[in-house]
Formats: sequence, structure tokens, C-alpha cells
Amino acid sequence: MKKSVIAMLHVGYWFLYACLLILILMCLTIGTDLSNEPIFRGYRFWLVFSGFALVPAVAGFYMYYGFLFNRFLTPKKIPALFLAGFVSALLCGLLGAMNLSLLSIFDIGNSILMDGWKSATLITFFISMIAMLNGGMGLLLRGFIRWYDELKLKEDLTRKNFETELALVKLQLDPHFLFNTINNIDVLITKDAEKASACLKKLSDIMRFMLYESHSAQISLQEEWAYVEKLIDLQKIRTSIANYANYTTDGDLAAAHIAPMTLIPFVENAFKHANRVKAENAIRLHLKAVDGTIVFECENKFNPNAPATNEPGGLGNDLIAKRLSLLYPDRHRLTMEKNGDLYGVRLTIGQKAFKN
Repeated sequence: MKKSVIAMLHVGYWFLYACLLILILMCLTIGTDLSNEPIFRGYRFWLVFSGFALVPAVAGFYMYYGFLFNRFLTPKKIPALFLAGFVSALLCGLLGAMNLSLLSIFDIGNSILMDGWKSATLITFFISMIAMLNGGMGLLLRGFIRWYDELKLKEDLTRKNFETELALVKLQLDPHFLFNTINNIDVLITKDAEKASACLKKLSDIMRFMLYESHSAQISLQEEWAYVEKLIDLQKIRTSIANYANYTTDGDLAAAHIAPMTLIPFVENAFKHANRVKAENAIRLHLKAVDGTIVFECENKFNPNAPATNEPGGLGNDLIAKRLSLLYPDRHRLTMEKNGDLYGVRLTIGQKAFKN
């Protein structure tokens, strides 16, 4: 939510609160001549007003809004929230009572506070209730802002995921991609029927993954990497170089989880930009999953002097980065750099916060 809107909500709340106080004051003073009451003269009225209604209200509202919400309500520590809320309201009541004690300077304190601990306790309790009620409104307002922000984030994520899914479907099911793959398999049928059958099975698995598994929120990293391996095997049919693409993995991939098709765009782009390079180790991939952190590195050779290609395929870096920022806000780091004839990508996804 925009800061200007939040500020307007705060101003609106205190405006309504002031109107309520004025209405209550008018109801309490019907038929009474306030000019004869010394307490309603000049700054004395503002001392009473701030002690009873203003100081505890503001203190309670922002203590609940700014501290208790994040400290107790967000992590769902409900019993601790009630205890901390009671203590906070009591402190606000004492603060208001101390403000009222200034009335003794003007020799009118006894007319309001009277004497004795009983009266002081009742007044402190009344002021604490005012603080607690305003604090409750502070929690509601903060909760509404949080709910709106989360709803907006989910809407953005849904929209961006939809855009990404469309781009990925266009990328993977593009007739050009299917034509090349099926044509390569067709050539293999006469040379190595067994290998051609295995490639058809991998193509079937790839399409099944895209149609069903890619709609899940999370899958195991092992499942994602199995799809990457099949994609690499199909792409390697187009070259006779045995070590054209190599990959290694470290860690327990089955224990880690990732959003489906997070790594696929990088692999597709690597093959797209290395398609004119005929050399060993044109593409190198490394995946590591250790202590809740996933590190993926993708490096491909390219010809910097080659003209731009119109070959379809490849997902834009801006869309990839945007999707990652929505899936893993402050929990990922993505770097892309060129070094000579090498293009490298490094993606880190972890539990701790990262600043890109």
C-alpha cells in the first residue's frame, strides 16, 4: 500500500476519534454552563483532555500498531500478545494519570482525581481502557494494511506466473522446437532405434511435466533437475560432440524444494546462444543444495561476432528476474555476466535475506 494512502488512513482515524470525543463532551455537558467551571478554562482544559483521551489514545494506538503487531501477532504468539497488550495499556494509563497530576499545580487536581489510592486506581484503569481500545484499532488498521499488501503481492505473483507460463509454453511447445526434436529423433530411428525410443520417452516426459507438474507451487529440486537432464539429452541430439554439455550436482536434491521451471529458462537460453559454437564443454552446469541453500551456475560459450539469430526460444532476462523477485523476495541473488566468449549465470536461493 502506498505511503500516502497509509497516511490518509491515520489522519482519517484520528479525525473520527476527535469527532467522537467532541460528541461525547457535548452529550456530557448538555444543560451545563461550562464557563463557570475552572477546569474548562484555557490550558487547563487541554491538560485534562490530553491526560484522559489524547495521550493514552496515541500511545496505545502506536504501541500496538508499531510494536505488538510485528513482535507477537505476526508470529502468532497470541497469549504473549494479550499479556503484552495488557501491560502496554497499563503503562499508557499510568502515563495519562501522570499527565493529570499536573493539574495539582493549578489547585484543581482534587476536583478531578480526588484523594486516595482507590480513586487514582479507577482513573488509571479508565485511561488504560481507552489506550487498549485505541490499541485494538491500531492492530486492526495494521492488519488491514498487511492483508492488502499480501493480497496485492499474490495478485502480482499470479499475474506474473501466468505471463511466465505463457512464455514458457510458447518456448517449449513452439512448433520449431517440436519440429527439430522430432526430426532429430526421426533420423535416429534408422541409426539407433533404441536411442530414438528413449528420446521419444523423454520428450513425452517433458510434455507431461509442462502440462501437469509446472502448475504446482513447489516441487523437489530432484524433480526439477530430472527435467533439466532430459532437456539436455534432447538438445544434445543436434550435435555430434559428446561433451558438448556437461553438468554436476552436489548435496541432497530430494530434500530441497523449488518452484517448478525455475532453472529451465537458463538452460534453454544457454543452448540457444551456444547453438553456433562447435566445441567441447560449450555448456557447463552445476547445481548445489546444502543447508537449505540452492546454488545454480550455468555457463555457455558464444560467438561474440556472430550476427543476431531469429531462432525462437529463450525467455527474457527481465521476466526471469521479475518472476524470481516475486517467488523469492529478498531470498535470492541473481547475477549474469559476460567474460570474453563466456556467458555466466549464478542463482542463489536461500532461507536468509539477500540484497540484489
